[in-house]
Amino acid sequence: MHASSSGYLERKLKNRHIQLISLGGTIGTGLFLGSAGIIELAGPGIVLGYAIGGLIVFLIMRFLGEMLTEEPTAGSFSYFANRYLGRFAGFLSGWNYVAMCVLVCMLELTAVGKLIQYWWPDVPVWVTAAVCFVLINGVNFFNVKAFGEFEFWFALIKLVAVVAMIVMGSYLLITTDDPGQSVSNLWSHGGLLPNGISGLVMAFPFVMFAFGGVETLSFAAAETENPRRVIPKAINQIIVRVLMFYVGALVVLLSLTPWDALVAQLKLGGGTYSSSPFVLVFSGLGEHVAAHLLNFVILTAMLSVYNSMVYSTSRMLYGMAQEGNAPKSLALVNKRGVPVRAIAYPALVTALCVVLNYVAPSGALEMLMSLLVAALVITWTIIIGVHLSYRKRHDAKGTVRSFPAPLSPLSNYLCLFALGVLLVVMLITPSIRPSVFAIPVWIAVVYGLFRCSPQSKLRVEPALF
Repeated sequence: MHASSSGYLERKLKNRHIQLISLGGTIGTGLFLGSAGIIELAGPGIVLGYAIGGLIVFLIMRFLGEMLTEEPTAGSFSYFANRYLGRFAGFLSGWNYVAMCVLVCMLELTAVGKLIQYWWPDVPVWVTAAVCFVLINGVNFFNVKAFGEFEFWFALIKLVAVVAMIVMGSYLLITTDDPGQSVSNLWSHGGLLPNGISGLVMAFPFVMFAFGGVETLSFAAAETENPRRVIPKAINQIIVRVLMFYVGALVVLLSLTPWDALVAQLKLGGGTYSSSPFVLVFSGLGEHVAAHLLNFVILTAMLSVYNSMVYSTSRMLYGMAQEGNAPKSLALVNKRGVPVRAIAYPALVTALCVVLNYVAPSGALEMLMSLLVAALVITWTIIIGVHLSYRKRHDAKGTVRSFPAPLSPLSNYLCLFALGVLLVVMLITPSIRPSVFAIPVWIAVVYGLFRCSPQSKLRVEPALF
């Protein structure tokens, strides 16, 4: 438990909450909508791409899980960066993540408003954004169990949708008389990698970004019943869920329709729901009904992301305040175990998304997206580096760890190499190249803020190198 002047963070998240929070972090909207660009680049090899990407994300979460199991804390990787890499690393990782979460919240609110217009075109985006803003923040203000319950049901809807897609798709494959619907579609149209290894590599950034948000699980450690048992179980199941939901769903989809024909349909549909692989599977229900189902699933998925980001941001700020990397007032907790100010202040910034929808040109929104991509790479890199330092310190002490990351430090360097490849591919891809240029600029900005803050004068116990 973590105390403040008026209350405590409460361990009210149960095992079922944590399992579904973990699940929600591994299933994104990209799986439902599909992407002509990714499939066009890698062909059926996208199945291999998601398997590789899932393995890398699993290893990163194992690095984080090893530390969290021994020291469950609301501050997650910012706390560990502060302890094992130095105060600026803690400051950077925390504020970088907060900025990323707030930006995601702004984008999700905008997207939710547009999804509602699918059913009610006359409802302004700002109205829907305002309603969802009040609803989700209200849930988080209530208590952590309310957050857990909402996230449980949001994630369950995604789970049911994916399982239904796989089951119905498998049934179609088994019962069809159409020779064009067969598992052989995975290799009979130019091979597993029709565009070679280079096509798979070029699709890698888009694959990795699909897993952004899985780290939300780490913030629940301090409010979980029996974290030493629940957190390892949830993290270990990530790789199973990636194989089942991403790889399994894509194998079914690309067996039902040759990848090149699917790309042609997606381009013809112009990105509309009628051209989604999800709708393709449920076409037996009628294309119009399937499109409505898809809209509902994606709507709940986006609300799930927004809910998770509000929670993650507040707990990160709470943990940073305890470490001295954010104003102490953000560590205040009410009698229901809610860090009220840590929720309220980011919410005020998020509320600007309504204004941003009207005053910001499209170029500005693209710049914000580049910053979001850059922030995700920074977060993963810091987690890997922190774990290396953590391992050095505790190996020197002879610490026995209950949930050691596999093959470390080799697995750490493997993940760093993968992120290096990711940056190179991003650099040679014009549409996301600004993301790479944004990284050093953003780090310099945060460093300038750090040097101007009183936190830079504080000291923490140095890490062993």
